[in-house]
Amino acid sequence: MVRVLYVFRRPPSGYRLTYDLGTGSPTLRSKHRKRLWLASLALLVFGLALGSVPAVRAQSEEHSGRKVIRTQKPDYPVVLKSKGIGGRVRLNATVLANGTVAHVAILGGNPILAESAANAVMNWKYAPAASASNEIVTFNFNSH
Repeated sequence: MVRVLYVFRRPPSGYRLTYDLGTGSPTLRSKHRKRLWLASLALLVFGLALGSVPAVRAQSEEHSGRKVIRTQKPDYPVVLKSKGIGGRVRLNATVLANGTVAHVAILGGNPILAESAANAVMNWKYAPAASASNEIVTFNFNSH
């Protein structure tokens, strides 16, 4: 194995420059590494805190609590009911300003029950409002 010696000017005070022959990458070490690490951590926490503020606000604005004028119960498929398959289904309904449901997104639950619930919510009518809104709708399907 051939070792090559590199000659560098003296590094600044408090710093040591080493060369790793295994990976070929220079590594700068400092007595201030802990401060650099804490500053990086603080910057990361600050960035995450700023990023979560709009998400919290969006969740509170997402559900306006508009009054439902007309509802339709979802069909509970006989096969699922007889086998005792049920559970909770969560939907996000996009309601236009005039109160009609424009779109329903399935947030969770059994896919067959969720499809049945989404079809029912598409026929719902909400009270008119100044602007469109998103409404979270939850159904509990119990086979008992």
